[in-house]
Amino acid sequence: MTVDLEQLFVESGALKEGHFLLASGRHSDRYLEKFDLLRNPRATSEVLEGLARELSSWEIDVIVGPTTGGILLAFELARQLGLPAAYAERIGEGMSGREIKRGTVFVPGSKVFIIDDILTTGGSVAETLNALKGLPVEVVGIAVLADRSGGSVRFGEIPLLPLLSLDIQSWPAGECPYCAESVPLVKPGSTAVT
Repeated sequence: MTVDLEQLFVESGALKEGHFLLASGRHSDRYLEKFDLLRNPRATSEVLEGLARELSSWEIDVIVGPTTGGILLAFELARQLGLPAAYAERIGEGMSGREIKRGTVFVPGSKVFIIDDILTTGGSVAETLNALKGLPVEVVGIAVLADRSGGSVRFGEIPLLPLLSLDIQSWPAGECPYCAESVPLVKPGSTAVT
């Protein structure tokens, strides 16, 4: 059975329209609220089944996901593949970057596959790659639930597998046409900000 991920986002109300402040600091007129999908374990499992089938022929030892949505996806993908999962968490309050915490140890030479939720600028994936850089692992691939960069973000030679590709525009705050029109800005998951 093939899952139409865009249709799942629409049906769950996860694809929203308005004036949004993204985690990257950019503004957009459309927003994918991944948790409207991820809070449903059955839908999350269904979404990852095709990727798990594709990856079953890959040589992978560990699935890694960055906080927060990437953790849910990494856990479920690892469960479907019968592999362990690890998580790249924020370093600390007021600090940038991520690290692999909680006593996670990788066997030297482990082949790691990264999965994250929404790709806009690639920041959380890049931070996850940096967190893995000093460890005895090889990153063999990256998947994202949705690539909203329009295919503009890449991670060198590492294969990127978006489950859904959307070309959703985003702008720096100073160039946002919705700010110029004084449309109220909403930080998803919270109240409006001005």
